[in-house]
Amino acid sequence: MDRIDRILGQWNRERPDLDVTAMGEIGRYLRVARYFRREMEATFAKHGLNGATFDVLATLRRSGPPHALSPGDLMAATMVSSGTVTNRIDQLQKAGLVERRQNPADRRGFIVALTEKGFAVIEQAVANHVATQTRLISTFSPEQRAALDALLRAYLSAVPEA
Repeated sequence: MDRIDRILGQWNRERPDLDVTAMGEIGRYLRVARYFRREMEATFAKHGLNGATFDVLATLRRSGPPHALSPGDLMAATMVSSGTVTNRIDQLQKAGLVERRQNPADRRGFIVALTEKGFAVIEQAVANHVATQTRLISTFSPEQRAALDALLRAYLSAVPEA
């Protein structure tokens, strides 16, 4: 019995007319998500990053050479507002992890590129991030992981993107 079971038991006692099954499933999902987020943030912090700055660096890294994107492309890939992207770029530029360069395709604009230091930081951070994620799901067998992944994929394909 976990904390969620106790809460459900209380609701079942106090409101037996309600089916609180979904409350348990969603409550457990939210607790797991908080735990995952806390563990991943700790990994990012070891590299002087947080989830937001990791996201920008990882987006630039996975874009392939020359590891540079326009702010608009970064905004679309990270799914945040232009003001948020600008703030993250500013933070990363101050830390020497990215630089703004003139956009060769549009002289009026600029692109954001990883610096050598930024590339080195994200290389190590992403390796540690993958190790953390692997550890976080290691309690499941490969079959359980596949089943969970299939269930989550099915759910996410049935709901609008947030």
